[in-house]
Amino acid sequence: MVKKYVFGDPIDTGAVIGDISPCTEELCLLTQEKDEEGRLRFLLSLDDSDIVYGLGEAPRGINKRGHIYESFNSDDPYHTEEKRSLYGSHNFLIISGKSCFGLFVDTGASVTFDIGYTDYDRLVICPSENDLVIYTIEGESPLDIVKQLRKITGSSYIAPRWAFGFQQSRWSYFTADDVRRVAEGYRKNDIPLDAVYLDIDYMEGYKDFTVSEERFPEFKSFVSEMRDMGIRLVPIIDAGVKIEDGYDIYEEGKEKGFFCRRKDGSFFAAGVWPGRTHFPDFLDPEAREWFGSKYKVLLDAGIEGFWNDMNEPAMFYTDEGISEAAEYLKSFDFSCNDPNKFFELSGTAGGLNNRRKDYAAIYHNIKGRSVCHSRVHNLYGFNMTRAASEAFEKLSPDRRVLIFSRSSYIGMHRFGGIWTGDNQSWWSHILLNIKMMPSLNMCGFLYSGADIGGFGTNCTRDLLLRWLAFGIFTPLMRDHSAFGTRAQECYSFGDTAAFKGLISLRYRLIPYLYSEYMKACLHDDMMIKPLGFEFSDDEMARRTEDQLLIGESIMVAPIYEQNAAGRYVYLPEDMRLIIFKNASVERSELLSKGIHYLHAALDEVPVFIRKGKLLPLFRAVQCTDELDTSEPELLSYNSEPCSYLLYEDDGISKAADLPENYRTLSI
Repeated sequence: MVKKYVFGDPIDTGAVIGDISPCTEELCLLTQEKDEEGRLRFLLSLDDSDIVYGLGEAPRGINKRGHIYESFNSDDPYHTEEKRSLYGSHNFLIISGKSCFGLFVDTGASVTFDIGYTDYDRLVICPSENDLVIYTIEGESPLDIVKQLRKITGSSYIAPRWAFGFQQSRWSYFTADDVRRVAEGYRKNDIPLDAVYLDIDYMEGYKDFTVSEERFPEFKSFVSEMRDMGIRLVPIIDAGVKIEDGYDIYEEGKEKGFFCRRKDGSFFAAGVWPGRTHFPDFLDPEAREWFGSKYKVLLDAGIEGFWNDMNEPAMFYTDEGISEAAEYLKSFDFSCNDPNKFFELSGTAGGLNNRRKDYAAIYHNIKGRSVCHSRVHNLYGFNMTRAASEAFEKLSPDRRVLIFSRSSYIGMHRFGGIWTGDNQSWWSHILLNIKMMPSLNMCGFLYSGADIGGFGTNCTRDLLLRWLAFGIFTPLMRDHSAFGTRAQECYSFGDTAAFKGLISLRYRLIPYLYSEYMKACLHDDMMIKPLGFEFSDDEMARRTEDQLLIGESIMVAPIYEQNAAGRYVYLPEDMRLIIFKNASVERSELLSKGIHYLHAALDEVPVFIRKGKLLPLFRAVQCTDELDTSEPELLSYNSEPCSYLLYEDDGISKAADLPENYRTLSI
């Protein structure tokens, strides 16, 4: 049961669809009070046995208990444990213990969630604005609560099937020849590949919806050349529009008043990749429609997918920040001996990016009202991706287009997927990837994944292999790295046999993974779940955070520690262990419920088949266009009769839950 409680005069975030009448009764699940400054706080006592799920893209564990989090979309690539916010804000919690219920705090402003940080037995929710909506959801189980949330926030975005293929990205493919070398490197080494990404360097002067004729000549022909190899190109689109006379996007946006403004009515400007930029006012439907229409130039060139970036929005500096820092430096006494002053100096000179006071200087046009950005900060990236998705409905009405975003808010899951931002080549970030996936699924973000291998710092061969062994099971499987870091394409580490084996296994699994993804999208379900969602009466399963259920048939237990030859695994029921090597079954054994030690070499992938379940495998191919599902290899827990319902469609037309799209596989 969903109940809606309205406080103050909230701005509609667009997260909830349909008309839900507010409750006139008092909010009983939470204690309500005000702090010294008159801001609302909501409190809840937690039992020792309570697990707190949710918050989507957030640091730390699946169970959010014991830390403090803030919903404030932040451009910060260093995802360490002390961080309180990352790129997305997903204000949804499930309290699971003696009672089970969910909370969705619906506001575009920042919210702090103190989940047993100050007092372990208390949850404290502190919105920065008193204008908000709180939805309470009572249900029989955490999964029931997730499904109820999806009913009010809408069904998840459905990606094209080719987007389940392996994808290669790097910030530094400067020319078409660089991209050709990547494509040829994969094909020459017989490593499957479906897409290569174009980061900011494909543009002319980092200007959205432009292509450098010098570095990417005859772009439409180049796109076609790659498609003939079975490879799609996926270009980046950034939020900032370069301020440049004669640049059509800038000139149109300025003429029509579609950019964010300052309080005095002038257009807000900040420095990003192109230099000084304006930000489209994506919260204005007319501006959204205008910006979305600009994707047409790339669609017409044959592009079938995009990634939206820098849309928190990220800012390197503002004119005010530069001026303030310059004045500070002029007046600074460099002869002083106070070390605290030098820390202050470092913070002032090095803290020009993404300042909250600069965000507070932005104003939006919302239904004719001038609204400070601080009230809607977390909605900006959501509405950029909404602009693209709504445009695709008109520009590509019969075909799915890949779209995913860095910044997001609940509700954006209807319009696109997300990746988890600019992570690092750290072993701890494999584990963070593992723990984020079910939390994102809870909030509706089913098409998701991390930058495999890590975006920043230098990746090692063993780190990439272990990360790929987990990335096999995430819908978005993309290797992405930063300019200046070590090359981490799968042919860059010498012997490619292990990489070929892992990625070939992904292609053998794509029909199963796509089927489970589609069933979750069409039925408002989850594709990736924590063990506790299925084994709620098993306390060890509820506390296990580094093993996941992938669809109905399998469990995975990734290895995420450097130099580890294996790991301990907890089985909440009897399962069959399958060890894959070179995309084939290397060994198989039945294991009983309990704790086991699992050995797996770098070129091996362990998969556990659940009791009574069936896992279909198909022939490995070089790209998804070549997939053939006519002759599956069927693996099961044991020889007893069992079946699997496979969903399959053409992978590109708008999806439908039709009987003819299902096929029963049996042994």
